[in-house]
Amino acid sequence: MTWPFSVAPPVPLPPGRPVLGGEGPLLWISDGPAPAGLWEQLHRAHPQSGLWPLLLSPLDDADPAFRPWLSGELYPAQASDFAWYDPAALLRTWWETGSEEDDGYGCDDEELAEALAPYGLQWPGTAAAVSLPDGAADTEARGLAGALRSVKDVRLGLVPARSGAEALAVCGWSGPANHVGDTAKIAAVLADWERRFGAQVVEVGFDTLQLSVPVPPATLAEALPLAAEHIALCPDQIQHGAPTAAAYAELLVNSHQWYFWWD
Repeated sequence: MTWPFSVAPPVPLPPGRPVLGGEGPLLWISDGPAPAGLWEQLHRAHPQSGLWPLLLSPLDDADPAFRPWLSGELYPAQASDFAWYDPAALLRTWWETGSEEDDGYGCDDEELAEALAPYGLQWPGTAAAVSLPDGAADTEARGLAGALRSVKDVRLGLVPARSGAEALAVCGWSGPANHVGDTAKIAAVLADWERRFGAQVVEVGFDTLQLSVPVPPATLAEALPLAAEHIALCPDQIQHGAPTAAAYAELLVNSHQWYFWWD
C-alpha cells in the first residue's frame, strides 16, 4: 500500500492507492469494498488523525474506472475556500435565481411558484437550529455508514480534512457542477448544516451525496423551512423528485438520511 499523507493511518487499512492531483495527493481509496466496521473506526479516530472517512460510490458499478474517483475527474483547483461564504446568503441566492450554471430553474415563473409552494419565489429564510444530544451526530453517521456498506458497492476513502463538508472541496469532487461550479460553496452550506443539525457527510457518488441526520424534523411545520434549504442547494429535489416544496418536506419528517442528486 502506498500511503500519501504525512500523518499515519490510525488503524490498519486494506489494500488501496493514492489519488493524485496537480499539486499532490487528493485522497486515499481502497482497492475493494469498504470492510465492515472500518469507516466507523476511522470516524472515531478523526479528531486525532485529521483524516475524514468517506464511502465512495461510482457512477456505474460496472465501470472499472470507478468514476469519478479513479478516472481523473476530480478538480481541486476549481474550489475556493468555503470559509469565504455566508451559507444563508448562498441559499437565498440559489432559491431566488436557481442554478448558477444553467438557465435558472428551467421553467416559467408560474410553474416555479407552484413548484416552490407554499413559499413561492420569495426566500423564506433558514430553518432553526436543533438541540443535539451529546454524541448523537457521530452515532447516527456511523449507523448510516454501516447500513450503506451492507447494501451498496462502496469503497473507503480518506481525505485530510476537518469535516466531511471540507473533504468534498479538498478532494476536488464536482458532483453539483451543473448547479454550482465551485464545490466550496456547497461545502459552506454542508458545514453550516453540521453546526445547526448535526448532519454529516457519509457517502459520495459521481453526482450524489448522502448525509446522516441525528435529529430530523418531527412535523411538517418543522420540515418546510428545511425543505427550502435542500431545494436551494439542489433544485433537482423538486425538478426530478417531489413535485412541490411541500411534498418534499413530507419526505423529511422523521428521516435520518438526506440524499441529494444533481442532474
